[in-house]
Amino acid sequence: MSKLAQFRAAKLALEAQLAQLETLKNDAGLKKELEFEEKLKGLMKTYDKSLRDIIAILDPNPGRQVAVAPKQRRARVVKVYQNPHTGELIETKGGNHRGLKAWKEQYGAATVDSWLRG
Repeated sequence: MSKLAQFRAAKLALEAQLAQLETLKNDAGLKKELEFEEKLKGLMKTYDKSLRDIIAILDPNPGRQVAVAPKQRRARVVKVYQNPHTGELIETKGGNHRGLKAWKEQYGAATVDSWLRG
């Protein structure tokens, strides 16, 4: 790449970054965070505390693991499909049933879905 091409690419990249910077300057969320940071630093200076002191106050046991209960999934509902041609019933909790798949191939998914008993 020639020096001129490098210069132009760098200039375009700089202009893009300057535009991004202007967008960030006008962002309300950023303004709130900057205000919070200033107030926190002032408070830390008032009480002669460092960032490590603040972390130690907020999390006195940094090495411990916080036990989080695993999310439990909602139990799936049993669906019952009845083939009107044969009278055969299929009970399933999901759409991965072999017989249900065969019916959907033979009759079409929309038709088989209409066979769902309520």
